[in-house]
Amino acid sequence: MAMDKTTAINKFNIFRNEIESLKNITPHDGAFLKWNRDVEVAIENIFKGKDGQSRHMEDWKNINFEGTYENDFDLMNGYSSEFNVNEYHQKLEQADALLSSFIDEITDYWTDETISQEGQRRSNAKERSIAVEGNEVFIIHGHDNELKETVARFIENLGLNPIILHEKANEGKTIIEKFEKHSSVGFAIALLTPDDKGRKNKVRKERSRARQNVIFEMGYFFGRLGRHRVCALKKGGLEIPSDNDGVLYIPYDTAGAWKHSLFIELKAAGYSIDGTVTPTV
Repeated sequence: MAMDKTTAINKFNIFRNEIESLKNITPHDGAFLKWNRDVEVAIENIFKGKDGQSRHMEDWKNINFEGTYENDFDLMNGYSSEFNVNEYHQKLEQADALLSSFIDEITDYWTDETISQEGQRRSNAKERSIAVEGNEVFIIHGHDNELKETVARFIENLGLNPIILHEKANEGKTIIEKFEKHSSVGFAIALLTPDDKGRKNKVRKERSRARQNVIFEMGYFFGRLGRHRVCALKKGGLEIPSDNDGVLYIPYDTAGAWKHSLFIELKAAGYSIDGTVTPTV
């Protein structure tokens, strides 16, 4: 399959919406020829089968719009073709029904993650490119400066370059502009430390929370890099955003076991770390 679920459904719905206007023209009209070809191209790209063909294309071809011309013969003029409007309209209704069936198939049997193999290949290539070409790791932090420095030094010991935003020159930029400039990295570490407290309106007890900027920046990197390239290091018992339920976190411990876990995540992300360098626990 070569297109995501929502785009494929929208594409076929557009073709269906154009059918009513096609009833006022003939299959030899330029607008119809374009519409028919656009549908065929969409089918080829959405339903990729063996050698680029699929039963979906066969079903579409079987409608045979050319069959709306009936051949007749008389002694004076020989063969002639006469356009059959009723049959043409029936075939447009068949086309509408078939497009509707395509939409039902996509809705019922595709997953939201459906992408083409080529798209996946390009995505994987892009990920590998980030990992191979760069050695920078963005550290998202709150008010725990001691943990920030500990993690930064650990990253440096692995031969990687930790990016800490406030250590970079402002260059007259706003905070978000500065953040965007330095976010072209291959991995991000979010330090979730109990810096703030908060509660729901109807709940009396307050709970420890990470700084809002930490949650914002972690979400930004989830979107930019993917969850597999963002690691959350969680210190103490603090509230976690409900959107991240089920996401695994590395618990911070004074014994240093977190270093080994973080080392594994960086290796899995594709960072080239000297085999002689091992995390000290």
